Amino acid sequence: MKITPQQTEKLLKGDYKFSQLGLSMLVTRLKAVYSRNESALNDATNEINAFLNKFNSIMENDYTSISKL
Repeated sequence: MKITPQQTEKLLKGDYKFSQLGLSMLVTRLKAVYSRNESALNDATNEINAFLNKFNSIMENDYTSISKL
C-alpha cells in the first residue's frame, strides 16, 4: 500500500473521515504541519505510507478510500 504525494496533498487539504482513530490522528497532525510548511509534503507522504504499511491488516477500508483520491 502506497499513496502518492498528490493523494497526500488532497488528503491534507480535504476533510475525510477514517475508520481507524490512529490514521485520523496522524492526518490531523500532518494537516497542522502542512499548513505551516507546504514543503513538508514528502515527509507527510512518507509518514502516511509507513503507517499504512505497519497497520496494513486493519487499514484496507481506509486505504480503499484514500486510493480513490
